[in-house]
Amino acid sequence: MTVDVNDLGQPVGALVPDWQPALWPGADVMTGQYCRVERLNPSVHTTELFSANSIDAHNANWTYLPYGPFTDLQSYRSWTDEVAGGSDPIFFSVIDQSTGRATGVASYLRINPDAGSIEVGHINYSPLLQRQRAGTEAMYLMMRNAFDILGYRRYEWKCNDLNSASKAAAVRLGFVYEGTFRHSGIVKGRNRDTAWFSVIDREWPPIKQSLQTWLDRSNFEADGRQRTPLRTNPLSD
Repeated sequence: MTVDVNDLGQPVGALVPDWQPALWPGADVMTGQYCRVERLNPSVHTTELFSANSIDAHNANWTYLPYGPFTDLQSYRSWTDEVAGGSDPIFFSVIDQSTGRATGVASYLRINPDAGSIEVGHINYSPLLQRQRAGTEAMYLMMRNAFDILGYRRYEWKCNDLNSASKAAAVRLGFVYEGTFRHSGIVKGRNRDTAWFSVIDREWPPIKQSLQTWLDRSNFEADGRQRTPLRTNPLSD
């Protein structure tokens, strides 16, 4: 990290030359090989998402989220109606290109264009999307959009510190662990310590290349097995 010294001999942060605030995320569809990511549309996506989530018979996907599980379609529709029109967080559906069906959701949140900081969160992948190429690609598409299109310089991931699967996913995708905020919240009546991760702009190019290489169809056998694991971060080895 570059540190400058001011006229008083004090260390100060490096100048950010020609900085322009990032753009606010819009409604553009992010399209990949295996999925597309589009704004959550309750009238189009709710039934498909509820059906996909219902495969999780024990509702394990909802443990670390501040809402859910939803026991019936009507209550889930009420939730999608509530969140779909928000400006922060902005919710997206992940659509499986092979079936055309919505199988998960994610969002942009804590959007700060002036500082160039944005977070990805509210990630809820149904069993149809978990451990699938489309799930990794959705995260790649959202990260690429944030850095390359919208102009952000910091991309955050935060999760319950007890959510080991989320922390492992962050490291696999190239995020750097920054620390844990203790007693940062109360979720469903229980204490939450929050683990913080980020990718910053100078780290993005090699992560982008690693993700593109892993997602290439040539990296997979005919039966779907990966030939080379994803390596975006030394901590993922």
